[in-house]
Amino acid sequence: MADLIFYTNPQSRGRIVRWMLEEVGVPYETEIIPYDQMKSERYLAVNPMGKVPAIKHGDHIVTEGAAICAYLADIFPQAGLGPRAGEKPDYYRWLFYAAGPVEAAVSNQAMGWVPPPERERMFGYGTFDRVVSVLDELFSLREYVCGDRFTAADVYVGSQIMFPLQFGMLPERESFTRYRDRLQARDAYRRATEIDERIIEEMGLRPPQPVQPQPA
Repeated sequence: MADLIFYTNPQSRGRIVRWMLEEVGVPYETEIIPYDQMKSERYLAVNPMGKVPAIKHGDHIVTEGAAICAYLADIFPQAGLGPRAGEKPDYYRWLFYAAGPVEAAVSNQAMGWVPPPERERMFGYGTFDRVVSVLDELFSLREYVCGDRFTAADVYVGSQIMFPLQFGMLPERESFTRYRDRLQARDAYRRATEIDERIIEEMGLRPPQPVQPQPA
């Protein structure tokens, strides 16, 4: 059994962690958890929430996409994906901003749950439009979360922008599409996408479709 086990489903947020694992470049074993088995006793022993992704590293289990990305960057420093001293403020600020306000705002907006103005302060993100504006300003001023260098924070923050863009849940601001194109051009992103698309086909979840090549 491998020292690092990745629990996922190819049609889930597990794709974020697959990308991170490919960026780290260490051997890992994948265990696919079908949706009808996520609440099984066996998998609940891994993640009591009954959700993917999760990883088991030695005797330790880590859940939550942002936490897994940060953990892998920390535990495998040779990959160079963790923050340097001067990058830590931006790295942690935006990583947790994406895991909290961004995901909540996008999910609530998609469900039509819009807080009335007098209740905005009850929500960590305020309003959806405010979240979009904050992200737009960030990536209008820099190429990556920490400036001009790709880090693990970009795996998670980038995913919280790319996936909503794909499904029309975020407006296509120029800063977002430029950021998306930079990330999707990465070799690790392409490898991760090809792996998950192949698993989807093997599971018969949809007719086989070629992975669309990304612009060079």
